[in-house]
Parts: sequence; C-alpha cells; structure tokens
Amino acid sequence: MLRGTNLPSVGVYNQTVVFELIRRAEHGVSRAELAVVSGLSAQTVSNTAARLIDEGLIVEAGTQIQGRGKPPVMLRLEPRSRFAVGVNLDAAFVSYVLVDLAGTVVASAHRPTPSPDDHEAVVAEMVQEIEALVVSAGVERSRVLGIGLASQGPIDADRGIVIGHPTMKGWHDVHLRNAIAESTGLEVVFASGVNAAAVAEQWIGDPGRRDFALVYLASGIGTGLVVDGRVVFGATGNAGDGGRIIVPDSGVPNAETQMVGHLVTAEYLVKQAVEEGVISAGDDVDAQFNRLLADAEIGVGDALRIFHRAGRNIGAMIVTLISVLDIAEVVFGGAYWERIASHVLPSIAYVVQTSDLRGTHSEIKISSSTIGIEVPAVGAACLVLDTVLSPRASSLLL
Repeated sequence: MLRGTNLPSVGVYNQTVVFELIRRAEHGVSRAELAVVSGLSAQTVSNTAARLIDEGLIVEAGTQIQGRGKPPVMLRLEPRSRFAVGVNLDAAFVSYVLVDLAGTVVASAHRPTPSPDDHEAVVAEMVQEIEALVVSAGVERSRVLGIGLASQGPIDADRGIVIGHPTMKGWHDVHLRNAIAESTGLEVVFASGVNAAAVAEQWIGDPGRRDFALVYLASGIGTGLVVDGRVVFGATGNAGDGGRIIVPDSGVPNAETQMVGHLVTAEYLVKQAVEEGVISAGDDVDAQFNRLLADAEIGVGDALRIFHRAGRNIGAMIVTLISVLDIAEVVFGGAYWERIASHVLPSIAYVVQTSDLRGTHSEIKISSSTIGIEVPAVGAACLVLDTVLSPRASSLLL
C-alpha cells in the first residue's frame, strides 16, 4: 500500500502518492479516503489535491452519498490532461502509439521498418512518424510528457544505447535515446521490449496484482517480471530473456537444444512437424506453419500433438519462474501468442497447476493480455508516465 509522509521536504513525493491512489481508483476517491489510505494528514491531502487540480491532472467529479452528513466530493483522474508517445522497434515494423494518463491508446501507426540495417534512416523516419502522430491526434505538444522507446537487445538502458540487435545487422552501439531526444526536444526513456510490455500490464492492469510475469511471445520468448508492484529491469535493463531457460525433458525427438525459446518457435514447430510426418516438407516456413495451424484448428491429432508439446515446454519454463520468484500470476501476450494460444494454453495450465517442482502449492492464475499485440509500444509510453508520475521512495534520499 502506498504511504505518504508529513515531512515538509517531500511535497513532490506526497503528490505522486496521492496522484497514484486517485489514478488507481476506478470510481473516484474522496479526500478523507485518501488521508486514511495514504497516512497523510487531511490538510496535506487537501493541499496536494488542490495542486493536482490546478495542474489539470485530476478533477472534482461530483459527490457520493456515504451515510449521514454532507456527501464527500470525489476526485478522479483527468486522462486527457497529459499524453505520452510509445515506440516499439522491430526489424520488420515500427509501432507508434499515443496514450493518455490512463494508458488508453488515442492514436497509433504501424509502419514497415525502412532499411532495417541503416539505423540513421530508421531514426529519421521514427522522428517524422512521432511528430505526425501527435499532430494527427490534435494534441498540444506541451501536453506530451515524453517518448518511450522499446527495442530488442542487448541494450544499455542507462545510456540509451542499442548494443546489438538479433536481426538488424547495422545496429551496434547506436545511441537511440539521445538521437530521438535531440531531434524531438522531448524527454525520452528506453527499455527492452519485454520489460516495456511488463510496464504496460503493471500500469493499466489490476492494481491488486503485485507479483506476476508477463510472458511475451513474438520472434522469441521474453519474460517481463513484476515483483512487489515494480518491474524488474535488471542491472543493465536486459532482464527477462526467458527463452534461455532450459527444459530438461522437452519430449522433442533429436532436439538440437533444450532452450525453450528455440523449442517453441514457429520455425522449430514446423521442423518437428515435417520430421514426424505431420506436414510435408517445403521452402515457405510461413505457409507450412499456417498449414499446421489450420490442421490443429480442425482437430487433426498429429498437429495438436505438436502444439500440446510446445505448451508443456512453455509450462515447464513457467514452473521454473514460479519456483525462483514465487509469482502468483502469469500473463501471456504478443503476436505469436495470439496465433497459438488456443492450442497451447491447456497444456501450459496443466503443467503449471500439477507440477511437483514449483515452490508453492497455491493455484497460479494464467491469462492473456487484453492490451493487444502493440503491448511493447503501449508499455514504452506507460514507462514515460511511470517515470514522471509514480512515487519512488528513492526520491526521499538526501
């Protein structure tokens, strides 16, 4: 639970605590309720709320009858008072979103990545698209708090550098954050794609959800971790490479590796299916995978077996995460996940709930993200909001 302090030197921290409590109150909250929950005095809450109203971040939104006496005035978030841009960089495409304070997407764009190996060309187009996005939404630039960038890595989050990219060969030690900041004049924050996705789930999702993993399946598997309500970025910003977790008993005949990130890719599922005679060999992996999916959709047993095995291996990875981190929930997302979810989820759930290897006997909640395939871009934008507006005890250090 967020708690404030009545020391006179920490007004900014108190403001972020009060704002966060109001933001999380779906139906609004009164000043008296804020004082009880935050531990702040009634006068401190009143003064803080007045500042937030003056800044346009919250509004008074009517009264609510709560028994005898004068009904209290409810305070609510003013979502359209501020905005943030989020950008997710991929070898095939770049996604752009503009979100409000609630994390709601108010404008978006999805563009092919121009000359993926030419980082200068990519950066130049990113700047143009960011400016166009804000203009198209009709948002005053002064209301944009900043830009969040998400990219595969490895990255150096502190310095805003893409150290390397698995599929974009020209990206070595690219100072992406500074390049975007200098060209736009806006504050820029930077995170790996999976950690940005975890920020989205933490900012927008259930406020009571404190310890969970966001498993993101796209070109690989990433695992964004939220512990005690905060995203775990790691020392360099590269936490979350869940695809390197080893599955000792994968069940895959003649497996080249036991790393789960390799075992469950579309390419490897196709390879397994061809070797086991489920589908015929071919040169077009995408077409073969679509055929495998189509067979699974109509209940072809051999095709379903391939996906069920993949689900068991993903489940084994989740068991490892649960054992190490004692998380209570797992959320899945990503473009690849949306294609395979219905075929692998039952096997994942079975392994997770029945395994004797996990360190807890509590039931683990398993769900799919409701944010959609643009969750890294949304999360990058939410990282801006989180950086600017969320309370951090470290800000109290003298």
